[in-house]
Amino acid sequence: MKSFNDYTSAFLGLMLLLTAACRKAEILPSTTLNCPLEEESVYKANPKSAQFQNILDEYVHQGLPGIILLVKNEDGFFIGSAGMADIDKGIKMQPCHISKICSITKLMLGLTIMRLQEQGLLSINDPISDYLPENTLKHIENCDQPLTIRNLMNHTTGIYDVIKDQGFYLQILNNPAKHWTADNLLKYVYDKPAMFDFAPDDTAAYSNTNYLLLSMIVEQVTGKPHSQVMHEEVFDKLGMNDTYYFYHDALPENQVAQGYYDLYNNHTLVNLSNWNTGSGNGYGGVYSTVWDMYLFADALFVKKTLLEQSSLEQMLVFHKTVESRKNLGVACFRDFIDVGGASDYAWGHRGRDLSYSADLFYFPHHKAIMSMIVNYGTDGDSYLRPVFKEMRDEIAKVIIAD
Repeated sequence: MKSFNDYTSAFLGLMLLLTAACRKAEILPSTTLNCPLEEESVYKANPKSAQFQNILDEYVHQGLPGIILLVKNEDGFFIGSAGMADIDKGIKMQPCHISKICSITKLMLGLTIMRLQEQGLLSINDPISDYLPENTLKHIENCDQPLTIRNLMNHTTGIYDVIKDQGFYLQILNNPAKHWTADNLLKYVYDKPAMFDFAPDDTAAYSNTNYLLLSMIVEQVTGKPHSQVMHEEVFDKLGMNDTYYFYHDALPENQVAQGYYDLYNNHTLVNLSNWNTGSGNGYGGVYSTVWDMYLFADALFVKKTLLEQSSLEQMLVFHKTVESRKNLGVACFRDFIDVGGASDYAWGHRGRDLSYSADLFYFPHHKAIMSMIVNYGTDGDSYLRPVFKEMRDEIAKVIIAD
């Protein structure tokens, strides 16, 4: 998701004060959990466990509020945490805390669509005009082009990104806890200029609107809420019992880590857990644990129980464009492309939002899964965003090291 930086920190701070009293808190203060992931020795069996834990401790020392990391390779697990889940309450971050995983939602929705394709309900080569109303498409620039479901999934449409719209963010400031619907969001896309002319062989760029439209296609194809379909095709199938799709699912009380951001640009962390940037509309909104995320990546990339090989191969076709040190595929990234050698890349997805961040990746050459949660927002620019980026690179370097 894109930047929150079009507004001055002073204005944001004023709006926070004006709206705090009328917000309904859906993420309640965190509590200490009974967490077997931090008690059982099997989850520290990886010989690099001390190196991973040292990285977490170091980057909490540098200012990140809380971090949870799971790494699994042929040598075993490392699962650890550092920092705070709730600064005000003095609650330490634990591996069992639930957190918002932001745009990793897109990977899960994309997987759902690939499963619907295997069931014969759609093809990712179908034109989106087969599924979306003409009255919607005529107001979205580039939708007069032969866009397919695949173009939405691999970000080659050029469609305007709702998350970049200033009017949308003004409404978040006015009503931070609003539950957004697709219709609410599309009005900030209608009649806005496309990011680029449609030329899918030449140009790709990330747009959250693509996955908003994909959620609508899932509902048109199945006749069900796309949240229900994601549960049926992914979460319930894998036993992801600590995974919730907000706002469609109620979040468990006191188990969610608080989310923070340097709102005033003064090195002070502000709790923005209940600020909603459109969750529940295909491009974000899943809350999960590093364990449930691991179950998902293991089923998709390692055990290969979620998709046929041909479907997985379609997801792993990547565009030549390099955007923010990654290549865009069909609901999937090829990331860490410059951290090591040519074969040290990873497949998966990043998650970036206003007050949370997450990573879920599989390093195929090293047969390693990395599942990470940080309760700080790295969508907007702040003094901690480069700290976060440096940390994820340091973790990847340890994963790929012989």
